[in-house]
Amino acid sequence: MLKQQIQEEVKNALRAGDQFTCGVLRMAISVMGTKEKEKRYKILKEKPDMKEEDAVKESALSDEEVTNAIVSEIKKRKDAIALYKKGGRPELAENEKKEIAVLQKYLPEQLPQEELKKLVEESVKKTGATSMKDMGKIMADLMPKVKGKADNSEISNIIKELLK
Repeated sequence: MLKQQIQEEVKNALRAGDQFTCGVLRMAISVMGTKEKEKRYKILKEKPDMKEEDAVKESALSDEEVTNAIVSEIKKRKDAIALYKKGGRPELAENEKKEIAVLQKYLPEQLPQEELKKLVEESVKKTGATSMKDMGKIMADLMPKVKGKADNSEISNIIKELLK
């Protein structure tokens, strides 16, 4: 459903003459198409007797998988922003920020800082974490609750703050 919503937004952006938004969303759809092809390849490899059209239906991305793809694309852009700033190219960094703004519209509402901190504290208590070595346990417990609703670097910073 989320993928169809993004496809509709591409059409709306085209009608409105918004080439930038259209380009960003087309790129996102392209990434989703690649993920579907990868999934279909795995399915056909596991079940070689399956019909191609059945594999196509089965390889359609769920909303969660679409969200994961968008989160991944946002992360790539954040990394690019850091590199552009380091390289003295603020205009390119600004372009990446605009792309992030377009993509974030399709993520679930982000958790407020206070709520995120509370969830991290609960996970720390639940896992019995005492040092940074336990960060993996905390993340494993926390990720199903906050997937797509918070930035991993933000979560990491909160954990570091709590486990000083």
